[in-house]
This record gives sequence, structure tokens and C-alpha cells, in this order.
Amino acid sequence: MAALRQAAGDDSDIDCSDVPPLTGDQLANLVASRKSGPKVPVSVRLDPRVIEWLKSKGTGHLTRINDILTNLMEAEKRFAASRH
Repeated sequence: MAALRQAAGDDSDIDCSDVPPLTGDQLANLVASRKSGPKVPVSVRLDPRVIEWLKSKGTGHLTRINDILTNLMEAEKRFAASRH
């Protein structure tokens, strides 16, 4: 029964009273989840140290590359908009 509710996205019966509030540092380091359309396959050459570092963060190093570049792109856009 719980699996069916979970599959349906019903989390109304979850007791979160024992979950501590997020700290200021945790809130400052949150990353927005992005839902985007299909991605374009590309080939890119990266420094081995960069790949090593990305992989050291856990699975999803290719997604992490996209997230880093998306964050940079959005920050650049915000900076450009603030100068107008």
C-alpha cells in the first residue's frame, strides 16, 4: 500500500517532525533542480584532473558538467542584466 502511494506521489502521511531544519550553510549551497528538454550529444576534451575531481563527487559526473556550465551561464546572464 505504501509503495502505491509513493508511486502516485502521495507523501501526505510522511511524518517529518524529526527532520532538523536546514542550516544557513545548507540553504546557501542548494542547487535548483532543472528540468530541461533533450540534451545534445557533444564530444569535449577535458583535463584529466577535472574528470577526476568530477568523478570524486559521485555518480553523474556528466550531468554535473552540464549543471556547472548552466550555473555559469545563468550567472553571466544575471550579471549582464544587472548592468542595463
